[in-house]
Parts: sequence; C-alpha cells; structure tokens
Amino acid sequence: MADLGSVALLLAAAVTIYGILANVLGILRRDPALLASGRHAAWSTAILMAIAAAVLVYSFVTHDFSVRYVAAHSSREMSLPLTIASFYSGQEGSLLYWATGLAIYLGIVVLQNRRANLSLMPYVTAILLAIEAFFLLMLNFVSNPFERLPFTAPNGLGLNPLLEDPGMLLHPPVLLAGYMSWSVPFAFAMAALITGQLGSEWIRATRKYSLFAWAVLGAGNLLGMWWAYHVLGWGGYWGWDPVENAALMPWLVGTAYVHSVMIQERRGMLKVWNLALVIITFNLSIFGTFVVRSGILSSVHSFAESPLGIYFFSFLALSLVFSLGWLFYRMPELRGEHEFESALSREASFLVNNLILLGIVVATFWGSIFPLVTEALQGVKLTVGPPFFERVDGPLFLALVALMGIGPLMPWRRASPRTLRRNFGIPLVIAASVTILLLAAGIRQAPADVALFVCTFVLATTLQEFVWGVRVRMRAGQNPALALVNVIRSNRRRYGGYIVHIGIVLIAIAVVGSHFYQLEKNVVLRPGASTTIGRYTLTMGHLQEGSFPGYRKVWVDLAIQQDGHPAGRLEPAKEFHVNFETEPNTKVALRSTPLDDLYIVLAGWQPDGSASFFIFVNPLVFWLWIGGAVLLAGALITLWPDREPARVPVLRPVGEGVRVEAI
Repeated sequence: MADLGSVALLLAAAVTIYGILANVLGILRRDPALLASGRHAAWSTAILMAIAAAVLVYSFVTHDFSVRYVAAHSSREMSLPLTIASFYSGQEGSLLYWATGLAIYLGIVVLQNRRANLSLMPYVTAILLAIEAFFLLMLNFVSNPFERLPFTAPNGLGLNPLLEDPGMLLHPPVLLAGYMSWSVPFAFAMAALITGQLGSEWIRATRKYSLFAWAVLGAGNLLGMWWAYHVLGWGGYWGWDPVENAALMPWLVGTAYVHSVMIQERRGMLKVWNLALVIITFNLSIFGTFVVRSGILSSVHSFAESPLGIYFFSFLALSLVFSLGWLFYRMPELRGEHEFESALSREASFLVNNLILLGIVVATFWGSIFPLVTEALQGVKLTVGPPFFERVDGPLFLALVALMGIGPLMPWRRASPRTLRRNFGIPLVIAASVTILLLAAGIRQAPADVALFVCTFVLATTLQEFVWGVRVRMRAGQNPALALVNVIRSNRRRYGGYIVHIGIVLIAIAVVGSHFYQLEKNVVLRPGASTTIGRYTLTMGHLQEGSFPGYRKVWVDLAIQQDGHPAGRLEPAKEFHVNFETEPNTKVALRSTPLDDLYIVLAGWQPDGSASFFIFVNPLVFWLWIGGAVLLAGALITLWPDREPARVPVLRPVGEGVRVEAI
C-alpha cells in the first residue's frame, strides 16, 4: 500500500505539471481543447492526492510499521481517532494534508466556475496547480511520507503526549486548511493582474472564498488557543509564541481585506490596497507553514530543524517577486474611481481599521523575527517576550475594537452632526453608565476600565442596529423572534458581520478580565492541608500513582470549596508515556464558570506525599470560547447562500402560438 501511495504522489506531480503547461499553452494559443485538458488535470490531481492521503491513513490504521512516518508517529496502544489523526501530526503528513486539501479545493473551484469567470479561470487553475506542484516536489523528493524502513518494526514510537488530546483532532487540520484556503483568493487576484481585468469582478468572484478562508483560519486560531489553554499547563491561552504569531498574522491581514473590499465594491477605491492585502495574506500563510516546518524559530509548536526550510524560503521569495512584480507593473491602471471626501465617513474608518491591523501585523512580525535579526547581527539570539507584544499590540487592538463600533454606523462619503448624534448618542450613554457601575464595584484599573468602556460602546452600537431593524418589523405585526430572524435573513452579509463583531467584543472582554484580574499562586501542600485563592479553597487529599496501558500516571485529589460551599473535586495529574518518560504530560484540572476558571497544575511531589501546585483563577475566560462560537456563527451566516428568486412562469408570444418561459 505504501508503494501505491508513492506512485500516486509521482503521478500527481506529473499530472500537475502537465496541467500547468496545458493551461499556459491553452491561454497562449487560445485553444479550448488544451484549456479543457488543464481542467481535467486539476480534477485528476485531486483524485490522485485523495488516493495518496487514503493510503497513508490506511497505513496508520493497519499499523504498517514498515513505513518510517507511521512508525515514528503512532503505536498499537493508541485509540483509533488519534491513530487517524497521526496522519497530520508530523512534517511529512501535514505537508500531504496541505497538498491534498489544496488539490481537492482546486477541483471544487474549477467545478464551481466551469461556466463563470471563464476569462480568469485558466490563469487561476495554472497558479493553483503551480502551488500544488511545489508541495508535490517536496513530498516526492524531500519529505516523502511513504519512505520505507529497512525492516518492519514490531511497534511504533507513538504520538507525542502533548498531541494525545481531542484538540489534536481539530486544531491542526483546521489551521492548515485555513492556510491552504487563502491560495484561491490569491490565484484570482493574480489572474486579474495578469489579464488586466482590474475592476471588481475578481473580488465578487472570490468573496465567498475569502470569507471561507478567513473563517477557517480564525477557527484554527481559536482551537489552538483552546488546546494551549487546557493542555500546555501554563495558565494562559496565548503566549505570543512565534508559531502562534505566524498563524495570527495572515488572519489579521485577511480581516483587513474582507473589510477593504467593501470600499472597492461600493466606491471603486483602494484597488492597489486590496490586491496587496491578498498577496500579503497568502504569503504570510506560506510563512506560517515555513516557520513550523523549518524549525528556524524556537517554538513548542514547531518541528525540529529540517531541510525543508530552504525550499520554503525559496518558494516564498519566488512568490513575492512574482506577485509584487505584477502588482507594480499594473500600478498605473489601478487608480481609484473616487477620492475620500471626509474623515467622518465609512470608507475613512475602514481605511484606518486597515492601517491599525497592518500596524499590529508589522509589530508582531518584527517581534517574531527579532531573534533571527539579532543572531545575524550579533551572533546571539535575543527574544522578546509577551510584555513587548502586550504593550505594542494591546493599545492597537483596543483602537481596532473601538472602530468596530464606529465604522459600520458611519455613512458613506460624509457624516453629518445629526447622524453622529443619532447613531452614537445612546451607545455612549450606555457605555458611560456601565463604566460608572464598574468603578462603583471596585474595578478601578484604568486600562481595564477604558477597555471595558470601549467594549460596552461597541456592543451597544451593534445591538442598536438589531433593535432598529426588529422594531420596524414588529410594527408590521411580526413577533420579536421572527422579526430578528427576518432582519438577519434580509441582509446576511451585513448582519452576519455584526454578529462577528459581537463575538469579537466577547473575546475582548474575556481577554481584559483574564489579563488584568488573573490570580496566581504557587503552593506546596501536605495531605489534609488547605489553601485559598480568590473565592476558592482547595484541600489536598492523597497523592496517588497508577499504571495504565501505555503510560504511568501520578495525580492528586483536591476537594474544592467556592464561597465556603462544596464545589466538587479536581484531579491535576502528570502522565509518563512509553517512549516519552522524560517528557511528562500535564493534565490540567479545570473548573470553568461564566465568572471565572479555576485552573490547577500539578507541578511536582515528594516522597513524603506532599505536592506542589500552580493555581490560577482566570476571570471571564468562559466568554472567550462563547465569543469564538458567536464569531464563527456570524461568519457562517455571512457565507450562507441566499435563496434564488422564485421562477415565475411568463407567457411570451412566438409566431401564432405561445411559449412558456420561466424567469
């Protein structure tokens, strides 16, 4: 079966290269047969890559330990879901997953556009096949997942214990799919530049693809935060790690793009800007893949150093030269159709939104590559920690949240004082009132108060839009629930975007609460001893140890009291897995409520039965996950296809009779 997988990869590489040539020659010769052959090559590549991926999954499921990759990343003791997930747990498999996803996505895009965007699709297909060809060359000649061992091992090494978690089933494939998905908007943008079709047609063609890529990459980041929070055991969900930053940056630039295109669609402005944003987003997605695969930056998420780094760097450089070269070549033809008329307008607020997003990306990129710069200049890797990112990016994120409440309520072209009073008067009063209540309740850290004022203001402006729409429909006799549903259905793009904003505000509130009001305590306890942190009291039971299939476990039973009342028991633990005894796996004990999370890590223990703990109380983290779910729900509403208008029979005369047509 491994040989079948290798053959499928070789054939896919050959078909992909043929598809590129067929499309290019079909374009040059204006030959429909060659263009059709290029489309068929895209579908054939998708089939061959699906076969290769299925063979690798089969090798894992059947424990074919003659395959080096299977032996290195699985064992007979692993559950079936984790065994299948091992497919993308290492370097070779994740590259195969990326390439397979792109091939299948390309096949879908070609199928969806077989009668649309006909002047762009040959270029789109050729560009996507060129990206696919790079990954196939890596898979065939540098990092082959079907490489055979000179013998068949009796068992595999197993999965890294950090990956033996339900998060493994979700975060890596979703994040990689998010990276991969930005290839399609990039290909359409390049097709527009090459053909000179620089209007808004390519933007309309890619709107759904862009929103899909943005939503999937956002889901990948959220799942990564959730995984880090409950697996790594350091008490937080975002550590400004280089790989985390590499995943965040394309999502931020993509966010700028999905806002900026609205200005081009509505006012014919920012054409250069939008093309540049798509180019940057795609190349940052390749950079994110490069950072993980090369091991060039130290990270808990990255693989060890590998020969792939130089190939990814070369591909990234070639992509930038190719895309930016075409952008500069077409620059004279990309003039906007209108000028900004006022700073108090929706287009101006969206532009400021974009500039802030790019400011965050530049600061994050600089902080991430700073170790490489210092090593090149001084011979020593110097890193910047979370305080740098929090001080630089924190105020920018707050300004970004504020603009979420301002931009959508600003009119196009110019706002009058009356419009400003009508749109922002009530939200400002609500935000001020809530801030006064927070101050009266003793929440008096100035940065937190300012942040919560901004969050309340944005939430009020967003909800105000729903209230206005619902009131109009209620006057027409609809009940509130039906009116709300119909308001959202009337303009899914607009109101789905508002729901996304609500999700982001909830995430911001959770970040503010957990950052400014987190409680932390390191304590050593003996059996029967207690400690108090915030509103919780923890009483230690006995230190216990046991052996289970594939691992040994040490844990402590803790009785929890909340505000003096029994609140259950928690068991923080350490697990020592076979083949990974020197890297114990932390099992966080977590009790989550809407108000706060009690987060306990077993740090160590002594022969006398005492144990040391890291204990955190993280306020409002519950709302981080709720906000993420709301954000994704809003994205889904925006992506949901509109119903086609009803086809009404119309009688049209034809000669002496009539013909029935449907319109």
